[in-house]
Amino acid sequence: MSISRHEHKAVGLLSGGLDSALACCVLKDQGIEVHAVYIAMPWGCGNETRAKRIAEDLAIPLKVIPLGDDYLPILTDPKFGFGSAHNPCVDCHIYMVKKAAEHMREIHGAFVFTGEVVGQRPMSQRRECLGWVERESGLEGRILRPLSASFLDPTIPENEGVVDRTRLPSINGRSRKAQYALAEKYGLKHFAQPGGGCLLTEKHFGERLGDVLGRGVSTIAETAVLGLGRYFRLSEDAFVILGRDQKENEGIIARALAEDWIIRPFSFPGPVALLRARDVSQEMLAKAAGLCQYFSKSREQAPRPVKAWRGSSVDQVQDVLPDLAGASGFLVSPGESSNSQKES
Repeated sequence: MSISRHEHKAVGLLSGGLDSALACCVLKDQGIEVHAVYIAMPWGCGNETRAKRIAEDLAIPLKVIPLGDDYLPILTDPKFGFGSAHNPCVDCHIYMVKKAAEHMREIHGAFVFTGEVVGQRPMSQRRECLGWVERESGLEGRILRPLSASFLDPTIPENEGVVDRTRLPSINGRSRKAQYALAEKYGLKHFAQPGGGCLLTEKHFGERLGDVLGRGVSTIAETAVLGLGRYFRLSEDAFVILGRDQKENEGIIARALAEDWIIRPFSFPGPVALLRARDVSQEMLAKAAGLCQYFSKSREQAPRPVKAWRGSSVDQVQDVLPDLAGASGFLVSPGESSNSQKES
């Protein structure tokens, strides 16, 4: 199928970072009708606030796509394997490109584009990896990487003159000097700074995620809270997430599932705890409450009652007396280290 010369419409993955924003700019500069999608991962790459601001600045439509449960197999058994942590980067890119392709078909677009730069990331942005993404997504010839086009084979939109290949940048490698120069040219200001962003690439987060996945997870929603706080396993089927500051406390409450227990101190300043287990006992609640008090300035005091309720039952609150002695046995757990034992 050839591209109609009237179908100058494309869908790009917009992460909120510099590269994906520049990809939008250089294609829009050629008269392409640019649409963008943002894949909202609870712990993954990207910055939704930045993506929305960039889309607004560039006056391009943005569709936010929540991560679906169809992503779970990628977290447990990715075809192209993991990186140095629990990061299935190649499989993740395939997934995101497929979602962008679905939107492309919805709006009758002609091709998909990304901000990938050849050689920038060792696992996912080598030439062979980019080829795997193209093949596995079923978009042979229809994925354009405008920032590195000269280092790759021409795509269908380039061959058919929809995109002028000679006007695209020629960027490769890890340096971002060329990107910053382009950002100045296009007046881009609201992008997230390069580096980091995906918790899957972090060793400690990978350990806690692997620990939970290994015991059975059926929905992405069950993993959302894992990107926050300290993590403690109380038993084979019970763990606690403990906030480290007010923002994390609020995030933990917001990500609680209906069956989770929230433990919160009101008689002293301290962290919020989320307890998740198949069968929650009073002993578990007391140990989770003990963690709340241990990681507070009331650590050396006698146990002080805290409030506990299930995520879906805020009108049914009970008092729990912290078990400080019991909590002390869980101060080093998967995804944590002994030097994390600081007061909140």
